[in-house]
This record gives sequence, C-alpha cells and structure tokens, in this order.
Amino acid sequence: MVWNPLPRVARVFGAQAWVMRGASVVLPAERLLRRFSGGRWGVLDLAGLPSIEVTVVGRKSGVPRTTSLLCVPDGDGFFLVGSNWGKPEHPAWSANLRAARTASVRFNGSAAFPVSVTEITGVERKRVWDQVVEFWPGYEMEYELAGGREFRIFRLDRII
Repeated sequence: MVWNPLPRVARVFGAQAWVMRGASVVLPAERLLRRFSGGRWGVLDLAGLPSIEVTVVGRKSGVPRTTSLLCVPDGDGFFLVGSNWGKPEHPAWSANLRAARTASVRFNGSAAFPVSVTEITGVERKRVWDQVVEFWPGYEMEYELAGGREFRIFRLDRII
C-alpha cells in the first residue's frame, strides 16, 4: 500500500472556516471533473478522501438528482452528513433523501448500485455523530458555522 499524505492535509484544510467559503469554486470544479472522468473521480477523490455520488428522486419534482458528497464508510455502508458547508439551512439533497427509501450510488468509480436510506435519529445519533466527527473533524467547525443546526445524518446500505 502506498502512503498518501493528501487525506491528512485535506482534514487540516477542511477544519478551516475559510475553506467553507470556497464552495463556489469547489462545486463547479467537482462537476467538471466528474463530467470529464465519466463520473469516476471528483475533487475529494483527488484529495484521497472517500466520495460518493448519490442519485435520489426529487421529493417535489420526481426528477432524479445527483450530488457528489464526502462519505464516511462504515462496514458495507456509508454515512452522509448534511453539513451544507456550514450554512444555516439543510442541503436540498438531505430533504430528498429524507423523503426516499432508496437511492442509487457510485463509490470508488464503481457502476451505480441501489442502496436503502435510513436517517439516523434518537440515541444512535450521538454515537454516529462522534464516529463521523472522528473521521472528518471539520464537521464540528461546520456545525458552529451553521449556528448549531443539527445536521441530518443518513446511513446508506447496499441493497442485495
């Protein structure tokens, strides 16, 4: 296995408030890179971080919507956190996932596969929050930037 310093560097930068203001640059770069790579790579992949491309039907429009997100791998599943770059409002994709039972994802350049969607709430939420913050400490800073908004957390599990 080759040592890659980029994930550690990304975690340091990801805990800086000024990085959250960079969404207007990162998001277009993400879309462009995904388009040119046929959906195989995004900005997070280049930084050595796990990213997932989630497609879920829009709760109002009924149109499939695709979003690239940082994910926290957990066994055969993934956690997604609706931090929305530290903004005070929830991201649109989280409302669509909340309304869905299933979605489709691509991970590590794989072909798309179906997943079940579960929102993490109640007692389990604290344990999962601690786990995702350990993986990506920037979530705590984003929580502060968002004025203490409780981020939605979802678990996605492959449907076999």
